[in-house]
Amino acid sequence: MHQWVTHSPEETMAFSECLASYLKPGDVLTLSGDLGAGKTIFSKGIAKGLGITEMVNSPTFTIVKEYHSGRIALYHMDVYRISDEEDIGLEDYFEQDGVTVIEWAENIPSWLPKDVLSIAVKRVNEQERIITCAAGGTRSERIYEEISKDERISH
Repeated sequence: MHQWVTHSPEETMAFSECLASYLKPGDVLTLSGDLGAGKTIFSKGIAKGLGITEMVNSPTFTIVKEYHSGRIALYHMDVYRISDEEDIGLEDYFEQDGVTVIEWAENIPSWLPKDVLSIAVKRVNEQERIITCAAGGTRSERIYEEISKDERISH
């Protein structure tokens, strides 16, 4: 596990934009953190890094928002209001041709594929965030190694 500190929403977005440069279709990222920690800002950076031109916002009430305008599709999920017992077919997205980003994934652990990059965003104060990444499989370990060595991101 590695930690990075960002000092503004723009830095958080730049971090996730950089991370997106390593993503391929089929990659799954989970985002955890308290309300207001910066998960949606992080998702916006992923979208920007994938070349998504549409406005990205939290899919809290729709559960999933799909964005297809970039080099890779983005499936942005917010499962805050979903429990592990409900089966609404979200796991079908994991096998499609896009990147899946799941906010509040801790609510649906049994649905998640084995190979995910887990990202925790912790609010330190109004501006600073601590970002922690943990890999859960071969593909996510490769992404983790690349982002850990990337000089565009301060450590």
